[in-house]
Amino acid sequence: MEEQKEKLSAIAQAKPYKIIISKPAGGEIPYRRIVIERKESYYQAAAYTEKQVFHENIPPEKLAEYLGKTAVGQYLQVNAWDDAAEHIYLCSKKGKVTYKTKKNVQTAAKASGSHNRKKQYILEEGTPIEPLVDMGVFTPEGKVVRTMYDKFRQINRFLEMVGDAVGDDTSETLHIIDFGCGKSYLTFVLYYYFTEIQKRKVQIAGLDLKADVIKNCNAAAKKYGYENLHFEVGDINGYRTDALVDMVVTLHACDTATDYALYNAIMWNARMILSVPCCQHELNGQIQSEDLGLMTRYGIIKERFAALATDAIRANLLECCGYKTQVLEFVDFAHTPKNLLIRAVKKGGSDAARAIVPAAVRKRYLGEVERMMEEFHLDPTLYRLLKEAGRLG
Repeated sequence: MEEQKEKLSAIAQAKPYKIIISKPAGGEIPYRRIVIERKESYYQAAAYTEKQVFHENIPPEKLAEYLGKTAVGQYLQVNAWDDAAEHIYLCSKKGKVTYKTKKNVQTAAKASGSHNRKKQYILEEGTPIEPLVDMGVFTPEGKVVRTMYDKFRQINRFLEMVGDAVGDDTSETLHIIDFGCGKSYLTFVLYYYFTEIQKRKVQIAGLDLKADVIKNCNAAAKKYGYENLHFEVGDINGYRTDALVDMVVTLHACDTATDYALYNAIMWNARMILSVPCCQHELNGQIQSEDLGLMTRYGIIKERFAALATDAIRANLLECCGYKTQVLEFVDFAHTPKNLLIRAVKKGGSDAARAIVPAAVRKRYLGEVERMMEEFHLDPTLYRLLKEAGRLG
């Protein structure tokens, strides 16, 4: 019993933001499970029966005592999550205790309950982040502006996707190019994320066509003290660099600008690509079919089908070129229909040759694209660029 209390006390000392007590040891236990969540200055326990829930507030200094009194002898499992790990306490019916921690931030974040959602966010309230203050998402005190919570969640979602793409990469410095950066709020946030949260060195270059925008962005980077972030005027289509490129980011580059950004990323063997396509007009102007005319007959269906076909083709072509590719929901569809993000990570790293993709696999992915092109009379820009460069075999 003392060992059980000791392990439960270790959980309390980790200051978790959520705890779940489950698996009653016998049939006489009144509650099926107990969920404890950290609030501003206390913990709240919700004890569930089959039909009811009972709440109790617990001072932080009493949490270890509560866990010992509640769990020991009555429950066989306790899971707790802090900012860095999951704590797992298991007790056999004979009283033998197993205790371990699993460092998995994503699992912990997903376990966070609806009453404590801010604990999921990579960018937490309370720290004034200058770019977010300037774009009106944060107040000068570092609080989220009430009307900007959707934008705040979207930014954090983007950073989660970036973090997943980077994974356990250990390179000394990450070299990143942001195509079509515009006013660059996300570029500034990306710089902050790597340098202040991940404590990594980065070199980020932002590219846009508007000279006045680039001037303002460089001034802002200087104001924030972001020494390794710079912006330059340039066209995605004609941009060239001899530098190593680890990551290419392209957010809302309009229509075929996304294709040129993806093409450049592929040609540079960029290890990571994150693209939020926008305004997929090209295929909408081409698409027609004799056998599947119902997909092109109605304007709104044609428009959405063309956009989805565009991104499906892009994803397949990235797979052909040696990337593990996912198409993910970037922001809830209720807020915008332009809610997809293409995330591609190079198989085998930046030095991997395209031969890493087995010929049969490349043939299958490419065949799917070419059959789609034939059926709907399509000539997508990315396919044409890669074909001319000899990257499709």
